[in-house]
Amino acid sequence: MKALQLFQKYAALFFLCAALLPLRAAEPAEIPAPDPASLRSDSLLQRYLVRHGVQPTDSNRVRLIFSGHEKFELLFADIRRARHYVHLEYFNFRNDSIASLLFRLLGEKAREGVKVRAMFDDFGNKSNNRPLKPHHLDSLRAAGIDIVRFDPIRFPFVNHVFHRDHRKIVVIDGRTAYTGGMNIADYYIEGLPEIGPWRDMHLRIEGPAVQDLHRILLDTWEGETGEVLPQSECLRYPAPTVRLPQETGPARVAIVDRRAHDKRLRKLLRRTFVETIETARDSLTLINPYFTPTRKVRRALKQAAERGLKLKIMVSPNGDIPVTPNASLYTARQLMKRGAEVWLFYGGFHHSKTMTVDGTHCTVGSANLNSRSLRCDYEVNAFIFDREATAQIDSLFRDDCRQSKLMTHEVWKEDFSRWKRFRCWLANLLTPFL
Repeated sequence: MKALQLFQKYAALFFLCAALLPLRAAEPAEIPAPDPASLRSDSLLQRYLVRHGVQPTDSNRVRLIFSGHEKFELLFADIRRARHYVHLEYFNFRNDSIASLLFRLLGEKAREGVKVRAMFDDFGNKSNNRPLKPHHLDSLRAAGIDIVRFDPIRFPFVNHVFHRDHRKIVVIDGRTAYTGGMNIADYYIEGLPEIGPWRDMHLRIEGPAVQDLHRILLDTWEGETGEVLPQSECLRYPAPTVRLPQETGPARVAIVDRRAHDKRLRKLLRRTFVETIETARDSLTLINPYFTPTRKVRRALKQAAERGLKLKIMVSPNGDIPVTPNASLYTARQLMKRGAEVWLFYGGFHHSKTMTVDGTHCTVGSANLNSRSLRCDYEVNAFIFDREATAQIDSLFRDDCRQSKLMTHEVWKEDFSRWKRFRCWLANLLTPFL
Protein backbone atom coordinates (compact mmCIF):
# COMPACT_ATOMS: atom_id res chain seq x y z
CA MET A 1 0.00 0.00 0.00
CA LYS A 2 2.82 2.35 0.84
CA ALA A 3 4.51 1.46 -2.44
CA LEU A 4 1.34 2.39 -4.36
CA GLN A 5 1.04 5.74 -2.59
CA LEU A 6 4.72 6.50 -3.31
CA PHE A 7 4.23 5.64 -6.99
CA GLN A 8 1.18 7.91 -7.23
CA LYS A 9 3.08 10.77 -5.56
CA TYR A 10 6.01 10.60 -7.97
CA ALA A 11 3.73 10.13 -10.98
CA ALA A 12 1.80 13.27 -10.03
CA LEU A 13 5.05 15.17 -9.62
CA PHE A 14 6.23 13.96 -13.07
CA PHE A 15 3.07 15.06 -14.84
CA LEU A 16 3.13 18.43 -13.05
CA CYS A 17 6.69 19.07 -14.24
CA ALA A 18 5.77 18.01 -17.77
CA ALA A 19 2.84 20.43 -17.74
CA LEU A 20 4.97 23.34 -16.54
CA LEU A 21 7.87 22.70 -18.94
CA PRO A 22 6.43 24.69 -21.89
CA LEU A 23 5.95 27.69 -19.58
CA ARG A 24 9.67 28.24 -19.04
CA ALA A 25 11.18 31.41 -20.45
CA ALA A 26 11.54 31.16 -24.20
CA GLU A 27 14.67 32.24 -26.03
CA PRO A 28 14.31 35.85 -27.16
CA ALA A 29 13.29 35.95 -30.79
CA GLU A 30 15.62 37.74 -33.18
CA ILE A 31 14.09 41.07 -34.18
CA PRO A 32 14.25 41.43 -37.95
CA ALA A 33 15.93 44.51 -39.33
CA PRO A 34 13.44 47.10 -40.57
CA ASP A 35 12.74 47.13 -44.28
CA PRO A 36 14.68 50.10 -45.78
CA ALA A 37 11.60 50.91 -47.87
CA SER A 38 9.68 51.62 -44.65
CA LEU A 39 12.26 54.09 -43.27
CA ARG A 40 12.33 57.83 -43.90
CA SER A 41 15.17 59.25 -45.92
CA ASP A 42 16.71 61.02 -42.93
CA SER A 43 16.80 57.74 -40.97
CA LEU A 44 18.43 55.93 -43.88
CA LEU A 45 21.11 58.60 -44.23
CA GLN A 46 21.87 58.55 -40.50
CA ARG A 47 22.19 54.74 -40.56
CA TYR A 48 24.57 55.06 -43.50
CA LEU A 49 26.74 57.62 -41.70
CA VAL A 50 26.94 55.54 -38.52
CA ARG A 51 27.99 52.47 -40.54
CA HIS A 52 30.82 54.54 -42.00
CA GLY A 53 32.11 55.92 -38.72
CA VAL A 54 30.28 59.26 -38.52
CA GLN A 55 28.22 59.64 -35.34
CA PRO A 56 25.53 62.35 -35.51
CA THR A 57 25.21 64.37 -32.30
CA ASP A 58 22.07 65.74 -30.67
CA SER A 59 21.19 68.95 -28.84
CA ASN A 60 22.98 71.29 -31.24
CA ARG A 61 21.82 74.85 -31.80
CA VAL A 62 22.23 75.96 -35.40
CA ARG A 63 22.03 79.45 -36.90
CA LEU A 64 21.83 79.52 -40.69
CA ILE A 65 23.65 82.56 -42.09
CA PHE A 66 22.49 83.90 -45.45
CA SER A 67 24.79 86.89 -46.04
CA GLY A 68 28.35 88.03 -45.51
CA HIS A 69 27.22 90.99 -43.42
CA GLU A 70 25.35 88.65 -41.06
CA LYS A 71 28.29 86.25 -40.83
CA PHE A 72 30.91 88.83 -39.94
CA GLU A 73 28.64 90.60 -37.46
CA LEU A 74 28.03 87.33 -35.57
CA LEU A 75 31.62 86.11 -35.87
CA PHE A 76 33.15 89.34 -34.57
CA ALA A 77 30.72 89.40 -31.63
CA ASP A 78 31.68 85.83 -30.67
CA ILE A 79 35.40 86.59 -30.96
CA ARG A 80 34.98 89.58 -28.65
CA ARG A 81 33.52 87.19 -26.05
CA ALA A 82 36.45 84.73 -26.36
CA ARG A 83 38.30 84.01 -23.10
CA HIS A 84 40.55 81.08 -23.96
CA TYR A 85 41.28 80.65 -27.68
CA VAL A 86 40.18 81.39 -31.24
CA HIS A 87 41.13 78.83 -33.91
CA LEU A 88 40.60 79.56 -37.62
CA GLU A 89 41.08 77.45 -40.76
CA TYR A 90 40.26 79.10 -44.10
CA PHE A 91 40.96 78.62 -47.79
CA ASN A 92 42.08 82.25 -47.89
CA PHE A 93 42.07 85.57 -46.07
CA ARG A 94 41.78 88.24 -48.77
CA ASN A 95 43.93 91.22 -47.81
CA ASP A 96 41.12 93.80 -47.73
CA SER A 97 39.14 95.82 -45.19
CA ILE A 98 37.16 92.97 -43.58
CA ALA A 99 40.35 90.93 -43.08
CA SER A 100 42.04 93.99 -41.58
CA LEU A 101 39.18 94.39 -39.10
CA LEU A 102 39.34 90.69 -38.23
CA PHE A 103 43.11 90.68 -37.67
CA ARG A 104 42.91 93.86 -35.60
CA LEU A 105 40.30 92.22 -33.36
CA LEU A 106 42.33 89.01 -33.11
CA GLY A 107 45.40 91.07 -32.14
CA GLU A 108 43.41 92.72 -29.35
CA LYS A 109 42.29 89.32 -28.06
CA ALA A 110 45.87 88.04 -28.20
CA ARG A 111 46.97 90.96 -26.01
CA GLU A 112 44.25 89.95 -23.53
CA GLY A 113 45.83 86.50 -23.28
CA VAL A 114 43.53 84.66 -25.70
CA LYS A 115 45.48 82.16 -27.83
CA VAL A 116 44.90 82.84 -31.53
CA ARG A 117 45.83 80.25 -34.16
CA ALA A 118 45.03 80.77 -37.85
CA MET A 119 45.75 78.67 -40.93
CA PHE A 120 45.15 79.32 -44.63
CA ASP A 121 45.76 77.40 -47.83
CA ASP A 122 48.84 78.69 -49.62
CA PHE A 123 47.38 78.15 -53.09
CA GLY A 124 44.10 79.77 -52.00
CA ASN A 125 46.06 82.77 -50.78
CA LYS A 126 48.14 83.17 -53.94
CA SER A 127 45.18 82.61 -56.25
CA ASN A 128 43.20 85.61 -54.99
CA ASN A 129 43.96 89.09 -56.28
CA ARG A 130 44.81 90.50 -52.82
CA PRO A 131 46.95 87.87 -51.09
CA LEU A 132 48.62 88.03 -47.70
CA LYS A 133 52.33 88.62 -48.30
CA PRO A 134 55.30 87.70 -46.10
CA HIS A 135 55.46 91.15 -44.47
CA HIS A 136 51.75 90.90 -43.61
CA LEU A 137 52.35 87.54 -41.92
CA ASP A 138 55.30 88.98 -39.99
CA SER A 139 53.16 91.83 -38.64
CA LEU A 140 50.38 89.43 -37.64
CA ARG A 141 52.82 87.21 -35.76
CA ALA A 142 54.27 90.27 -34.05
CA ALA A 143 50.72 91.06 -32.90
CA GLY A 144 50.47 87.66 -31.22
CA ILE A 145 48.58 85.78 -33.95
CA ASP A 146 50.07 82.36 -34.68
CA ILE A 147 49.37 82.14 -38.43
CA VAL A 148 50.64 79.39 -40.75
CA ARG A 149 50.28 78.36 -44.38
CA PHE A 150 48.80 74.98 -45.24
CA ASP A 151 51.08 73.06 -47.61
CA PRO A 152 53.33 75.98 -48.67
CA ILE A 153 54.03 76.01 -52.40
CA ARG A 154 57.62 75.04 -53.07
CA PHE A 155 59.73 74.17 -56.09
CA PRO A 156 58.86 72.41 -58.40
CA PHE A 157 55.48 73.98 -57.58
CA VAL A 158 53.37 70.84 -58.15
CA ASN A 159 52.36 70.05 -54.56
CA HIS A 160 49.14 72.05 -54.92
CA VAL A 161 48.06 70.70 -58.30
CA PHE A 162 45.70 68.22 -56.63
CA HIS A 163 45.11 68.79 -52.92
CA ARG A 164 44.07 72.09 -51.36
CA ASP A 165 42.53 72.90 -47.98
CA HIS A 166 39.17 74.33 -49.01
CA ARG A 167 37.58 74.14 -45.53
CA LYS A 168 36.22 77.09 -43.58
CA ILE A 169 36.18 76.43 -39.82
CA VAL A 170 36.32 78.71 -36.79
CA VAL A 171 36.17 77.38 -33.20
CA ILE A 172 35.92 79.77 -30.24
CA ASP A 173 36.55 78.44 -26.73
CA GLY A 174 35.26 75.02 -27.78
CA ARG A 175 31.78 76.51 -27.38
CA THR A 176 30.94 78.05 -30.74
CA ALA A 177 31.91 77.02 -34.27
CA TYR A 178 31.42 78.40 -37.76
CA THR A 179 31.58 76.51 -41.04
CA GLY A 180 30.17 76.81 -44.54
CA GLY A 181 31.12 78.41 -47.84
CA MET A 182 32.43 81.88 -46.93
CA ASN A 183 36.08 82.86 -46.72
CA ILE A 184 37.23 86.23 -45.36
CA ALA A 185 36.72 88.87 -48.05
CA ASP A 186 34.88 92.13 -48.71
CA TYR A 187 33.01 90.75 -51.71
CA TYR A 188 30.79 88.65 -49.43
CA ILE A 189 29.34 92.02 -48.41
CA GLU A 190 29.90 94.25 -51.43
CA GLY A 191 29.84 91.78 -54.33
CA LEU A 192 32.06 92.07 -57.39
CA PRO A 193 31.61 94.55 -60.26
CA GLU A 194 31.77 91.89 -62.97
CA ILE A 195 29.16 89.53 -61.47
CA GLY A 196 27.18 91.63 -58.99
CA PRO A 197 26.16 90.51 -55.47
CA TRP A 198 27.96 87.46 -54.07
CA ARG A 199 25.45 85.11 -52.43
CA ASP A 200 26.68 82.47 -49.99
CA MET A 201 25.72 80.49 -46.89
CA HIS A 202 27.39 79.75 -43.58
CA LEU A 203 26.55 78.11 -40.23
CA ARG A 204 26.98 79.03 -36.59
CA ILE A 205 26.83 75.97 -34.32
CA GLU A 206 26.76 75.45 -30.56
CA GLY A 207 26.71 71.97 -29.03
CA PRO A 208 28.52 68.64 -29.44
CA ALA A 209 29.10 69.15 -33.19
CA VAL A 210 31.56 71.93 -32.27
CA GLN A 211 33.95 69.28 -31.02
CA ASP A 212 33.72 67.34 -34.27
CA LEU A 213 34.72 70.45 -36.21
CA HIS A 214 37.43 71.22 -33.67
CA ARG A 215 39.00 67.78 -34.03
CA ILE A 216 39.24 68.29 -37.79
CA LEU A 217 40.93 71.66 -37.34
CA LEU A 218 43.33 70.39 -34.66
CA ASP A 219 44.32 67.36 -36.75
CA THR A 220 45.09 69.62 -39.70
CA TRP A 221 47.05 72.00 -37.45
CA GLU A 222 49.09 69.14 -36.01
CA GLY A 223 49.77 67.72 -39.47
CA GLU A 224 51.03 71.07 -40.73
CA THR A 225 52.93 72.36 -37.70
CA GLY A 226 53.74 69.21 -35.71
CA GLU A 227 52.25 70.92 -32.64
CA VAL A 228 50.10 68.66 -30.48
CA LEU A 229 47.85 70.97 -28.51
CA PRO A 230 47.21 70.15 -24.83
CA GLN A 231 43.96 68.45 -23.89
CA SER A 232 42.79 71.66 -22.20
CA GLU A 233 42.59 73.26 -25.66
CA CYS A 234 39.83 70.81 -26.62
CA LEU A 235 37.57 71.24 -23.59
CA ARG A 236 34.08 72.51 -24.28
CA TYR A 237 33.28 75.53 -22.17
CA PRO A 238 29.69 76.27 -21.11
CA ALA A 239 27.53 77.70 -23.86
CA PRO A 240 25.70 81.00 -23.26
CA THR A 241 22.11 80.69 -22.09
CA VAL A 242 20.82 83.44 -24.38
CA ARG A 243 19.25 82.02 -27.53
CA LEU A 244 20.04 83.93 -30.72
CA PRO A 245 17.21 85.00 -33.06
CA GLN A 246 16.52 82.61 -35.95
CA GLU A 247 18.45 79.83 -34.23
CA THR A 248 17.10 76.31 -34.77
CA GLY A 249 17.36 73.29 -32.56
CA PRO A 250 17.90 71.22 -30.64
CA ALA A 251 19.12 69.69 -33.90
CA ARG A 252 20.94 66.50 -34.79
CA VAL A 253 24.09 67.29 -36.78
CA ALA A 254 26.64 65.05 -38.51
CA ILE A 255 29.99 66.49 -39.58
CA VAL A 256 31.41 64.79 -42.68
CA ASP A 257 35.06 65.47 -43.38
CA ARG A 258 37.07 64.85 -46.53
CA ARG A 259 40.80 64.28 -46.22
CA ALA A 260 42.83 63.66 -49.32
CA HIS A 261 45.33 61.28 -47.71
CA ASP A 262 42.94 59.30 -45.47
CA LYS A 263 41.79 55.99 -46.95
CA ARG A 264 38.45 56.07 -45.11
CA LEU A 265 37.65 59.74 -45.54
CA ARG A 266 38.78 60.54 -49.05
CA LYS A 267 35.64 58.99 -50.61
CA LEU A 268 33.18 59.40 -47.75
CA LEU A 269 31.80 62.84 -48.62
CA ARG A 270 31.26 61.94 -52.27
CA ARG A 271 29.51 58.70 -51.32
CA THR A 272 27.41 60.52 -48.72
CA PHE A 273 26.11 62.89 -51.41
CA VAL A 274 25.20 59.90 -53.56
CA GLU A 275 23.45 58.21 -50.61
CA THR A 276 21.57 61.44 -49.84
CA ILE A 277 20.25 61.63 -53.40
CA GLU A 278 19.44 57.92 -53.73
CA THR A 279 17.48 57.75 -50.45
CA ALA A 280 15.37 60.86 -51.14
CA ARG A 281 11.67 59.91 -51.19
CA ASP A 282 9.80 63.00 -52.36
CA SER A 283 11.88 66.11 -53.06
CA LEU A 284 15.43 67.36 -53.36
CA THR A 285 16.59 70.93 -53.94
CA LEU A 286 20.17 72.01 -54.42
CA ILE A 287 22.13 75.18 -55.04
CA ASN A 288 25.71 74.83 -56.21
CA PRO A 289 28.06 77.34 -57.84
CA TYR A 290 30.27 74.93 -59.84
CA PHE A 291 27.70 72.33 -60.83
CA THR A 292 29.86 69.80 -62.68
CA PRO A 293 29.12 66.61 -60.69
CA THR A 294 31.29 63.53 -60.66
CA ARG A 295 30.01 60.55 -62.66
CA LYS A 296 28.30 58.78 -59.74
CA VAL A 297 26.69 61.96 -58.39
CA ARG A 298 25.43 62.85 -61.87
CA ARG A 299 24.03 59.34 -62.35
CA ALA A 300 22.25 59.52 -58.98
CA LEU A 301 20.67 62.85 -59.96
CA LYS A 302 19.55 61.49 -63.35
CA GLN A 303 17.96 58.46 -61.74
CA ALA A 304 16.26 60.67 -59.14
CA ALA A 305 14.71 62.81 -61.86
CA GLU A 306 13.64 59.76 -63.87
CA ARG A 307 11.92 58.11 -60.90
CA GLY A 308 9.73 61.19 -60.43
CA LEU A 309 11.50 62.92 -57.55
CA LYS A 310 10.74 66.65 -57.31
CA LEU A 311 14.27 67.68 -58.21
CA LYS A 312 14.99 71.42 -58.20
CA ILE A 313 18.40 72.86 -59.09
CA MET A 314 19.66 76.45 -59.04
CA VAL A 315 22.80 77.46 -60.93
CA SER A 316 24.37 80.78 -61.88
CA PRO A 317 24.93 81.34 -65.62
CA ASN A 318 27.79 83.70 -64.71
CA GLY A 319 30.61 83.06 -62.27
CA ASP A 320 34.10 83.93 -61.13
CA ILE A 321 35.87 81.06 -62.93
CA PRO A 322 36.01 80.75 -66.74
CA VAL A 323 34.57 77.63 -68.46
CA THR A 324 32.85 76.24 -65.35
CA PRO A 325 29.53 78.15 -65.80
CA ASN A 326 29.22 76.74 -69.33
CA ALA A 327 29.78 73.20 -68.09
CA SER A 328 27.24 73.78 -65.31
CA LEU A 329 24.63 74.95 -67.81
CA TYR A 330 25.15 71.87 -69.96
CA THR A 331 24.79 69.50 -66.98
CA ALA A 332 21.68 71.32 -65.76
CA ARG A 333 20.20 71.16 -69.26
CA GLN A 334 20.66 67.37 -69.39
CA LEU A 335 18.89 66.98 -66.05
CA MET A 336 16.11 69.30 -67.20
CA LYS A 337 15.45 66.97 -70.13
CA ARG A 338 14.94 64.15 -67.60
CA GLY A 339 12.39 66.09 -65.58
CA ALA A 340 14.39 68.27 -63.19
CA GLU A 341 13.27 71.86 -62.54
CA VAL A 342 16.28 74.08 -63.28
CA TRP A 343 16.47 77.75 -62.26
CA LEU A 344 19.03 80.17 -63.69
CA PHE A 345 19.96 82.67 -60.97
CA TYR A 346 20.50 86.21 -62.30
CA GLY A 347 20.66 88.05 -58.97
CA GLY A 348 24.47 87.91 -58.91
CA PHE A 349 26.62 84.86 -58.26
CA HIS A 350 25.11 82.16 -56.02
CA HIS A 351 28.14 80.60 -54.34
CA SER A 352 26.01 78.68 -51.80
CA LYS A 353 26.49 74.93 -51.48
CA THR A 354 23.22 73.55 -50.11
CA MET A 355 21.00 70.53 -50.50
CA THR A 356 17.64 69.81 -48.83
CA VAL A 357 15.78 66.49 -48.85
CA ASP A 358 12.10 65.71 -48.20
CA GLY A 359 11.73 68.70 -45.88
CA THR A 360 13.50 66.73 -43.12
CA HIS A 361 17.26 67.24 -43.54
CA CYS A 362 19.79 69.38 -45.34
CA THR A 363 23.49 69.98 -45.79
CA VAL A 364 25.61 73.12 -45.88
CA GLY A 365 29.38 73.19 -46.20
CA SER A 366 32.46 73.97 -48.23
CA ALA A 367 32.16 71.21 -50.85
CA ASN A 368 31.15 71.96 -54.41
CA LEU A 369 29.56 69.21 -56.49
CA ASN A 370 32.61 68.91 -58.73
CA SER A 371 35.66 66.71 -59.11
CA ARG A 372 38.01 69.14 -57.38
CA SER A 373 35.99 69.19 -54.15
CA LEU A 374 34.93 65.54 -54.12
CA ARG A 375 38.15 63.93 -55.39
CA CYS A 376 40.99 66.27 -54.47
CA ASP A 377 40.48 68.95 -51.82
CA TYR A 378 40.09 68.92 -48.05
CA GLU A 379 36.41 69.74 -47.38
CA VAL A 380 33.83 69.63 -44.60
CA ASN A 381 30.02 69.60 -44.67
CA ALA A 382 27.44 69.67 -41.90
CA PHE A 383 24.42 67.40 -42.41
CA ILE A 384 21.55 68.82 -40.34
CA PHE A 385 18.60 66.60 -39.41
CA ASP A 386 16.13 69.32 -38.50
CA ARG A 387 12.91 70.35 -40.23
CA GLU A 388 13.15 74.01 -39.23
CA ALA A 389 16.64 74.47 -40.67
CA THR A 390 15.62 72.60 -43.82
CA ALA A 391 12.55 74.81 -44.20
CA GLN A 392 14.71 77.94 -43.97
CA ILE A 393 16.89 76.80 -46.88
CA ASP A 394 13.84 75.78 -48.92
CA SER A 395 12.41 79.24 -48.26
CA LEU A 396 15.66 80.81 -49.50
CA PHE A 397 15.37 78.77 -52.69
CA ARG A 398 11.79 79.94 -53.30
CA ASP A 399 12.73 83.58 -52.63
CA ASP A 400 15.69 83.39 -55.02
CA CYS A 401 13.46 82.00 -57.76
CA ARG A 402 12.13 85.58 -58.02
CA GLN A 403 15.58 86.62 -59.27
CA SER A 404 15.87 83.56 -61.50
CA LYS A 405 14.55 82.25 -64.80
CA LEU A 406 13.12 78.78 -65.23
CA MET A 407 15.07 76.87 -67.86
CA THR A 408 12.88 75.45 -70.62
CA HIS A 409 13.61 74.15 -74.12
CA GLU A 410 12.56 77.54 -75.45
CA VAL A 411 14.76 79.47 -72.99
CA TRP A 412 17.73 77.26 -73.88
CA LYS A 413 17.36 78.09 -77.58
CA GLU A 414 16.29 81.74 -77.27
CA ASP A 415 18.60 82.96 -74.50
CA PHE A 416 21.75 81.10 -75.54
CA SER A 417 23.17 81.39 -79.03
CA ARG A 418 24.38 78.37 -81.01
CA TRP A 419 27.94 79.40 -80.27
CA LYS A 420 27.15 79.59 -76.54
CA ARG A 421 25.46 76.18 -76.61
CA PHE A 422 28.48 74.72 -78.40
CA ARG A 423 30.80 76.17 -75.76
CA CYS A 424 28.63 74.60 -73.06
CA TRP A 425 28.95 71.21 -74.75
CA LEU A 426 32.70 71.67 -75.13
CA ALA A 427 33.13 72.75 -71.50
CA ASN A 428 31.23 69.65 -70.39
CA LEU A 429 34.04 67.49 -71.80
CA LEU A 430 36.35 69.07 -69.19
CA THR A 431 34.07 68.14 -66.27
CA PRO A 432 36.53 65.57 -64.77
CA PHE A 433 39.13 68.34 -64.45
CA LEU A 434 36.95 71.19 -63.13
